[in-house]
Order: sequence, then structure tokens, then C-alpha cells
Amino acid sequence: MATISTTAVDTRSVRAVTSVAERLHALVDGLPPQDGVSVFGGVYLTATEAIAANLASGGLFRDPSATARLDLLFADRFFSAFGQRPAPACWRPLLELRLHPGILPVQFALAGMNAHIEHDLPLSVVDTCELLRCSPAELSVDFHHVNDVLAQVEDGVREQLMPSAEESGVTDPLLHLLSSWSIDRARDAAWASAVTLWELRDRPHARAAAVSALDDGTGLVSRCLLTPVHGGTQRGSLSR
Repeated sequence: MATISTTAVDTRSVRAVTSVAERLHALVDGLPPQDGVSVFGGVYLTATEAIAANLASGGLFRDPSATARLDLLFADRFFSAFGQRPAPACWRPLLELRLHPGILPVQFALAGMNAHIEHDLPLSVVDTCELLRCSPAELSVDFHHVNDVLAQVEDGVREQLMPSAEESGVTDPLLHLLSSWSIDRARDAAWASAVTLWELRDRPHARAAAVSALDDGTGLVSRCLLTPVHGGTQRGSLSR
């Protein structure tokens, strides 16, 4: 893992996000590289290191402390999902199919990103707002700054993990499905979900129904992204 400078004004925030990167590094190191959770963990590690580096450089985030708090709560949802029985519906496809030999590394990466962004992120935004006693609008600028960082990570993931149809035997429909998923659109949807859940904070039954539907719908998309590739046994992981 790259060493991150802590010369920025808010070194506590840098250390907080760096601690998430360390946890992810330990997770990835403890799993075989062909494990789908390891593949996603490598992508998540790269993204987290990029956020920590931007916090350390200073100037990008208006409220580094709130950004770090959101990052910690967000990561906690990822780590806690593996200790739940049953796991949240959004994570079940990846957990159930993590060792399937006919699923490509890029599929594991995108399915994990889908579950974490579409489901965990809006809930983490609401958790952060409740903890800091602020509205989602007060987190909006920094939330969207993260998009710029993560878009670069996604481009690298696709370039490194996406095989050609000739290399993997991937069919055109599956290639179309994988190419249709976008981290920008996912984070836009996550923001809309966060605002909706925040507005439902005084309507617990409606909010619970919305959270349940979000969990189930996200899981459905992840399961589609993990459609096994007939004859596709190519394996790999994101190098760091």
C-alpha cells in the first residue's frame, strides 16, 4: 500500500480514511486472488487510497472531517455485511457466487461496486447526517467531488479487468450489460435514494419499506451482473 502524506490541515481525517485502507488491505491479503470478494476488495482499496491521497493534498474537500466520517460509516457497512446471517440481499449474489469459475473478475468488481454504492452509500449518507446533525445538502459538494476521484478508478478497473470477447468467450449481451453499468450513474442514484430516505426520517414505516426495496432491487442488479459466462474460466485480480 502506498504511503500517504499527512501534511494536509486535517490529518485526523487522512488517518481515518487510511485506517479503512489498512482494513481492506488485510482483507484482500487474507483471501485467494480468484475470490470475488478479494477482487472487489482490491478495487475498493484502490478507491479508498485515492480518497485518502486527495484528503492529504488538501483543497478538494470542503469538509474533510465529514467526508472521512462518511467514508468510515460506508466501510463499516461493507465489513459488517459478511458477518450478517443472512447477509443483506444486495450482497448475497457476490457472497454466494464469489468462487464461481465461470464469472469474470470484472463482473465481481462491478457487482461489488453496485451493492456498495447503490445500497450502502445512501444509508451511510443518512447515518452521517444523523450523526453530524446536518442535512444531505450540506454534504452534497464533497459527495460529488468524490465522483471525480472514483470515475478515474472505474476507468482503470475496466481497462485492467475487462477482457475482450475473444479472450473470454463473453457474449455480446453480457458485454453490453457490463458496459452499461456506470459509477457516475450509480452514485447519482445513490444520492437520490439518500435524499428520499432523509425526507422519510419521520415516517418509519415508509422508510423501512423504501430501504427493503432498495436492498432487493440492488441485489437483483448485482445478480444480473454476475451472470456466469459459459466457457469463460479466465481469472485474475486487480494488481496494486
